[in-house]
Amino acid sequence: MPLQSALATIKGNLLAKPNYQFEKRQKDLAKKSKQEEKRQQKLAKKAADESDPSAETPDATTTGETTPNA
Repeated sequence: MPLQSALATIKGNLLAKPNYQFEKRQKDLAKKSKQEEKRQQKLAKKAADESDPSAETPDATTTGETTPNA
């Protein structure tokens, strides 16, 4: 009987093993969703820039660059 009670106390003190695969998968899913969100924002910004021709694009005169008078 003492052996049986000793095993029972040992089993009762065991902790659950951490599930690293689950944690990694959750981290990867979060990373992918963040990347997808950034990609959607970039596409939306690009589409807005292309559809809005009134938006000024900087040229050489407004950026302070000079052209050589050769």
